[in-house]
Amino acid sequence: MSVAIEFKDISKRYGDVTALDHVSFRVEEGEFFSMLGPSGSGKTTSLRLMAGFEQPSSGNLALLGQEAAGTPPYARDVNTVFQDYALFPHMNVLDNVAYGLMVRKMAKAERHALAQEALAMVALPDHGNRTPAQLSGGQRQRVALARALVNRPRILLLDEPLGALDLKLREQMQVELKVLHRKLGITFVYVTHDQGEALSMSDRIAVFNNGRIEQIATPRELYYRPRTRFVADFVGSSNVFTADLAEPLCGKRQAFAVRQENIHVTKPDAPKVAGQVQLEGELLAVQFLGASQRLEIKVGSHVITALQSDNTSTVPSQQPGADLQPGQTVALHWAEQHMVMLDD
Repeated sequence: MSVAIEFKDISKRYGDVTALDHVSFRVEEGEFFSMLGPSGSGKTTSLRLMAGFEQPSSGNLALLGQEAAGTPPYARDVNTVFQDYALFPHMNVLDNVAYGLMVRKMAKAERHALAQEALAMVALPDHGNRTPAQLSGGQRQRVALARALVNRPRILLLDEPLGALDLKLREQMQVELKVLHRKLGITFVYVTHDQGEALSMSDRIAVFNNGRIEQIATPRELYYRPRTRFVADFVGSSNVFTADLAEPLCGKRQAFAVRQENIHVTKPDAPKVAGQVQLEGELLAVQFLGASQRLEIKVGSHVITALQSDNTSTVPSQQPGADLQPGQTVALHWAEQHMVMLDD
């Protein structure tokens, strides 16, 4: 598989601030690659370098096998979709989609035909005569996608494109984006701070933190085998045990993580099971979440969270944890195989 994007030891500085610190990675052609991290971690800066809106302070950036340094945005085989859609309010939908083709001086009939194809691609074939004000948020996002796709780019950059949508619409658009990616077969690079969004759509994810990449892996590998404390905390919800806490539990002075859904909470008189770690603590809180409930347990000075998810009984009193009350002493159990050792 050929390489669509390659960062080689790239740094980006703004005065005394280092936004990217010697970052290297590759994105394969046709891949759905997500850059995940908190605000200020470097993911949007990386996207802006790919788009050509910024230039690296040092290092090398290649797009589709060609050095990209100095190449302006309009000369790159790349288009960007932004969170705020950036649609022209005075133009109808068809002209918004065709705008880039008009700038390239394509004949009106031809550019409108291509714009109509792009609108059909995003399931808006009959919306060309409407204005952006007449569209819902999800429809405006589809128009922004159509405008980016009408130029037939080989790389599509998406900068938190679903951030302004409500939860149900965002989940619907996640599915639609993944279907569109499979249909088109082009490279998608997706920026988000939402780990659920990244896990549900991506082929691979790069987790950014303080201008560096902590880990690049498939969603399943990131979730079940985080390498660092930051990844374990940021991707899903893990309980991270420091080296000091780990030593008496597993005999190794090495930090580890346990996912909250892998911790079982019972009454303290439950029998011990071979191959499991068992602790006792005070139940601090029970949060009912519908399909699951979240428990907080204090063990010494450490607070551990557990997620009980088997709420299949229709009788509330028979559901797991229904008889647990804050203030009780409880036992926590997890299998040793669910302990993931961390690099830091």
